[in-house]
Amino acid sequence: MIPFDFIYYRPDSLSEAFDACTRLRTEGKEPVYYAGGTEIITMSRAGSMRPGAVIDIKNIPECSYLALDSEGLHIGSACTLNQIKESDLFPLLSLACGRIADHTNQCRITLGGNLCGAIMYRETSLPLLLSDATVTLLGSSGLRNAAIGDVFQGSMHLSPCELVVQLHIPEWALGATHFHVKQTSNEKIDYPLVSMAALYKDSFLRVAFSGVCSFPFRDASIEAVVNDHSLSPAARAARAAALLPEPPCHNVEGSSGYRIFVFKNMLQALLGEVNHG
Repeated sequence: MIPFDFIYYRPDSLSEAFDACTRLRTEGKEPVYYAGGTEIITMSRAGSMRPGAVIDIKNIPECSYLALDSEGLHIGSACTLNQIKESDLFPLLSLACGRIADHTNQCRITLGGNLCGAIMYRETSLPLLLSDATVTLLGSSGLRNAAIGDVFQGSMHLSPCELVVQLHIPEWALGATHFHVKQTSNEKIDYPLVSMAALYKDSFLRVAFSGVCSFPFRDASIEAVVNDHSLSPAARAARAAALLPEPPCHNVEGSSGYRIFVFKNMLQALLGEVNHG
């Protein structure tokens, strides 16, 4: 049970959702958008967040949309990880979704919730960053499209009440050669020590990581080293580890030293497989 009262809205349209959020915010209600709600419920029960209002977006057609057309794949922010996994329309994203939490929670956690949530791993971001996905946002100026890399930099950078409506993955990425590896400290469904996604485009291997640092990332300097075929896989992995955007995490899941060890071994194994593939 959530130990406080709050206002619950369930709008049927994007404009209704945004207008409600704007009004509630001016009233000091600290509204949050709600789809799967797993993180909001858990954090509210624990007392680490206390929204005065929740705006449930599951009834909004654009947010629950999942379809493929000639341009690529379009996924609404309220689509669950399980829906995306079962559709298997973007295999790399399906793999990432299928390795987050257990099946019960995959049926609740949404793509938008994973990207916008407070938990630092945000593993669905990796395939989106690698595929040059775009995102449709609703804000004070109406709908706009942006490159995922422009609004997701470790976390989603949104204006007040701005709503993630849909993610769009270009057609080329859906069938591209890909890899996904996740290592946890204990259980298969635990938070990652290191989660790595990789995708080929034009004979260039793109890589992105979660877990090793306090935010997920794709880094051009690391990709340049990864694609330097004059170096051995071990040398490339060691150089990549020296180029992390911040010192590695040190927490209950694993020490910084162990995360670096996992990172280098994981990347070296991938490069060895690619070299012999």
